[in-house]
Amino acid sequence: MAKCSGGSECTQSRIASICKKLSPCANYPILILSLMEHYQARLDGVFQALADPTRRAVLGRLGKGPASISDLAKPFDMALPSFMKHIRLLEESGWISTAKQGRVRTCAIEKKQFAAVESWLSEQRAIWEARTDRLEKFVLSEEKPE
Repeated sequence: MAKCSGGSECTQSRIASICKKLSPCANYPILILSLMEHYQARLDGVFQALADPTRRAVLGRLGKGPASISDLAKPFDMALPSFMKHIRLLEESGWISTAKQGRVRTCAIEKKQFAAVESWLSEQRAIWEARTDRLEKFVLSEEKPE
């Protein structure tokens, strides 16, 4: 194997030779890493909002249609300022939008976050299905008598 004298051509050739040895999923490591960074920042807030049962219940209720904050807060045994923290987090993460008409603030669900989560989950599903398919293929090939 020829030794590199340095520089970007050397680095690129090393990366290319490493990528040839990796699985097909790793042929574009820089693209994969940039996608991970892009998703991670956006999805952290989205999934953090879903981590709390109160916020999940609010989203469930808003799935039936828009509602005022006072209507949303009724089923919960907490002070309104505490409930508003949940509303703010849902709004900041993009799950809901709020609009004020007079003295009433109404919340509505934002469907674009569902699409973002579904996209991420679909990608993860494809990755894991491919991995389990490769594992199954390996196990079946090992079971065959020689």
